Amino acid sequence: MGFARACSVALVGVEGVVVEVQADLEPGIAAFTLVGLPDKSLVESRDRVRAAVVNSGAQWPQKKLTVGLSPASVPKSGSGFDLAVACAVLGAAERIDPAGIADVVMIGELGLDGQVRPVRGVLPAVLAAAEAGYHHVVVPEQTAGEAALVPGVSVLGVRSLRQLIAVLSDEPVPDEPAGRQSRPDTLLAGLMVPGSGFGAGLALPGGRGGTYAKDLSDVAGQGRPRMALEIAAAGGHHLLLSGPPGAGKTMLAERLPGILPPLTRREALEVTAVHSVAGILPPGEPLVSAAPYCAPHHSATMQSLIGGGNGLPKPGAVSLAHRGILFLDEAPEFSVRALDALRQPLESGHVVIARAAGVVRLPARFLMALAANPCPCGRHSLGGAGCECPPSVIRRYQARLSGPLLDRVDLRVEVEPVTRADLVEGGGRGESTAVVAGRVLEARARAAGRLDGTPWTTNSEVPGHELRTRLLAAPGALAAAERDMERGALTARGLDRVLRVAWTVADLRGADRPDASDVTVALELRTGVPRGVPVHARAS
Repeated sequence: MGFARACSVALVGVEGVVVEVQADLEPGIAAFTLVGLPDKSLVESRDRVRAAVVNSGAQWPQKKLTVGLSPASVPKSGSGFDLAVACAVLGAAERIDPAGIADVVMIGELGLDGQVRPVRGVLPAVLAAAEAGYHHVVVPEQTAGEAALVPGVSVLGVRSLRQLIAVLSDEPVPDEPAGRQSRPDTLLAGLMVPGSGFGAGLALPGGRGGTYAKDLSDVAGQGRPRMALEIAAAGGHHLLLSGPPGAGKTMLAERLPGILPPLTRREALEVTAVHSVAGILPPGEPLVSAAPYCAPHHSATMQSLIGGGNGLPKPGAVSLAHRGILFLDEAPEFSVRALDALRQPLESGHVVIARAAGVVRLPARFLMALAANPCPCGRHSLGGAGCECPPSVIRRYQARLSGPLLDRVDLRVEVEPVTRADLVEGGGRGESTAVVAGRVLEARARAAGRLDGTPWTTNSEVPGHELRTRLLAAPGALAAAERDMERGALTARGLDRVLRVAWTVADLRGADRPDASDVTVALELRTGVPRGVPVHARAS
């Protein structure tokens, strides 16, 4: 009788659970039984592993073989357990030393020829292994860079099972030929999900991938909306751009990622883990360093926005936009259920999805940008433009953005049509993305210094209690906001959000704390009611 064990990782959302893969050989009729709550793709690993072992030059044991995945109560899915199953079987057959694989975490799919193919979710799997105290990890060679992002873990990247057997047996490691360079590497197919990623609205930041890098200097006029973009980026505040078609709402929102600062190391690991699980991590780029930008079509379902799918839920658009921007163009055209489902992640920064297969908690701290027309025809806000929509239709259209959702939006800006002078004569050309991004970075640095030692990094994350007790505005600065609250024009949540925006405006102009004019700017941007303060002059 032979027994051996290896380790792998089962992913539940973006969190991992270390799974012990146990192999037991007993005399009897040759059979291969796999137990421990595996899904269909994992059950099929029996045939993949058998063929891979034989084609790697090792002998398959002709005995009764039982492979158990412990803990058995955790659902396990995917082909990433193949490598651990093969090594556990070979250890039980004494082809390799069982003691040498007992504390090694192995992640990878096996081809029938013994090639080790990459799988999704390597980064969160290695993070889970490191947190559980494991220091040695074996992964496919193509994802070794992704696994190496985790400190304190020794990573071995292998091309084939034959190479791994040689390493574990202290034998000369055979050379494996690299794939043909004249066509895409088929081994990378396991890292990408067809129909997801860029086709689903996730864009490459910075104009990579052959796309044009969008710059704020392309925008003609629009001084107030441009300033709203700067405040949104500096403080992480949610933004609503409303106006007629062709005014530049989408153009402005598409330039918002360019003025966001680069992700910190911790934020980059969070984003990379989500994108790795979702299968949208670009090959050859193990770490996502720029804020993601996700713009789903208005026909998107609630499940595609929040997360879902068969079995354990998969990340949706709110998680793919984590630490970045979620842009909903033509926002009133989205289903009301889908829009209202955003209310909880907007407050908490995460989303909890409960299904019959289990409960998954996914990160979802994003900057939401909405773009909306004033009515179905879009001409309601244009004087004399001939809007033919009845008042009841306009009310129903605008009511698709519910009050509770709009209460979570900090900045509501009307985008006016561009004038001929701004567009043709170039008189309205504004600052470039680089100039604005520099001011945003300085404002973020001021906020980070003020919030040092707290769990928050931007003004939008600071709870209202802290704003009213520890981070106090100048004396008398809140008088206008308190009057609005007494009249019912501002909710308690709205007052907190006005304070957060006021702190961001103060950071942008280099002040130690917000004064009455900063609060007035924040009130005007939230309510849209003119209060006599030129926004673009006060915030810069």
